[in-house]
Amino acid sequence: MTNVLGQAAVMGICAVGMTFVILTGGIDLSVGSIVALSGALGAWFNVHAGFPWPTAWAVAILAGALCGLSSGLLVHWGRVPPFMATLALMAAARGLTLLLTQGNPISGTSPAFNLAGWATLSGFPVSGVILLACATAAWILLRFTSFGTGVYALGDNPEAAHFAGIPTGKITVSVYAISGATAGLAGLLMVGRLWSAQPGIGMGLELDVIASVVLGGTSLFGGVGTIRGTLTGVLIMGFLDNGLRILGVSSYLQQVIKGIVFIGAVVLDRYLKGAYHKNRSRDAA
Repeated sequence: MTNVLGQAAVMGICAVGMTFVILTGGIDLSVGSIVALSGALGAWFNVHAGFPWPTAWAVAILAGALCGLSSGLLVHWGRVPPFMATLALMAAARGLTLLLTQGNPISGTSPAFNLAGWATLSGFPVSGVILLACATAAWILLRFTSFGTGVYALGDNPEAAHFAGIPTGKITVSVYAISGATAGLAGLLMVGRLWSAQPGIGMGLELDVIASVVLGGTSLFGGVGTIRGTLTGVLIMGFLDNGLRILGVSSYLQQVIKGIVFIGAVVLDRYLKGAYHKNRSRDAA
């Protein structure tokens, strides 16, 4: 279990941020590219600019948050559908990563910079501890704050939330910024695990992240879902990934199986959402 949690920490941290976005009825396709860009930025500042690791980490997470903020502004103020806004960010962030790295890995990051990516605490991976800390903070935010109430209200019924005085614009921008920041943190853990910033990391990660959130019971239509469910989905995807690797299934077939799992989760979500609305209509009548 601890090994799976450590291996799935990068995906899990992104999934925690993605849960906020999906709860509002949105989607963020840019997380994989933000993982690559933030990791490369952090490594570049640590290796080439000589920044100590805390500063390099802060710059990388801030960069991820700014990417998410851009998506949120496009979605709310630009009226661009989330799919299109984050697709554009995905391409832009990947391009910036290639420009920064010139297509080559950035190696030579300090041991302290990489520590969180591979170290353990009494046998428990530090990356797993960071995942649980992020999940706890997200749970508190969603469960006990007016911001969390607004996130659910926005996903359930945007118009009703607006007329109820909930600042839907600020919430929309904030959830994408949270998703970007968590992707930035995940990118740093990925660099720590590999001991270098690879420009190609994070490709296809968004599919695993969205699948784990939906498998955990968060509806793609918004308004329904929990952080606890997301962690469950992350563990399911982690065990699936681990099991396929142990069985020696080829990486190509693994992608096919993950795609099938994702489609199954979406179909199940549509069915459950339909049943939810039917019961709601019946209760109202």
